Amino acid sequence: MSGPEGGTITRDTDGPVTVLTIRYPERRNALSMPIRAMLADSVAQAMNDAACRAIVLTGAGGQFCSGGDISGMDGLDAITSRGRLVEAHRLVRLLVEGEKPVIAAVEGHAAGAGLSLAAACDIVVAARDATFTCSFNRIGLVPDLGAAWLLPQRLGHMRARQIMLTGEPFGAAEAERWGFVAELTEPGAALTRAIAAARRIGDTAAPLSNAYTKRLLARQPASLAEILKAEEDAQSILFSSRDFDEGRSAFREKRKPGFEGR
Repeated sequence: MSGPEGGTITRDTDGPVTVLTIRYPERRNALSMPIRAMLADSVAQAMNDAACRAIVLTGAGGQFCSGGDISGMDGLDAITSRGRLVEAHRLVRLLVEGEKPVIAAVEGHAAGAGLSLAAACDIVVAARDATFTCSFNRIGLVPDLGAAWLLPQRLGHMRARQIMLTGEPFGAAEAERWGFVAELTEPGAALTRAIAAARRIGDTAAPLSNAYTKRLLARQPASLAEILKAEEDAQSILFSSRDFDEGRSAFREKRKPGFEGR
């Protein structure tokens, strides 16, 4: 998928995995307005693709995403700036509430909205030399793309406050220690490892199970009562699914299940 200016999104497939790559090299893969719209459309298409079981999101040229495209922010007022967030919020909702697992493969920098983008993914795989920054306050803005909801979920409130209020960068080793990054890789290997993790999900996990698990996770923060009720609803549906019948049969027969997502 491409646009006349402001970068492109490319889509590749690796078995059950859809790989979406942000390509805007002159801005270190910044989220220009065209990129936001194209990425939201691409994620929506992958979520609706029956052949896709997991999504990998990455950036080209050894950079994940440098955040919002500051070059496109001239002349904004309260009305137009609010409109800029419409596509961004559609993208965040798709990543968090969409039915398929999304893995971020981070090389280089994930700064500002790029950090929010990684936080909206289910799993983050990062190169050891990757750098993360919540740098909104360095240009006089509040954290956006859902960062004020996403970062406390991923890091806890104390660490999230530190990251958002200081605006200081932190490395991949710290991000792993704090629970933001699930797996560290050597530089240049994040995408390969993310695709391998996504393939394991696609090859072994029941799609409906993952879909309802993401729905439960997206309800956070919620009370125990709310989660237990949602669990009852989800599990009662899954007990009557063909995938559960297949998973139970495969377990008894000691074979790999062939899930259909039904």
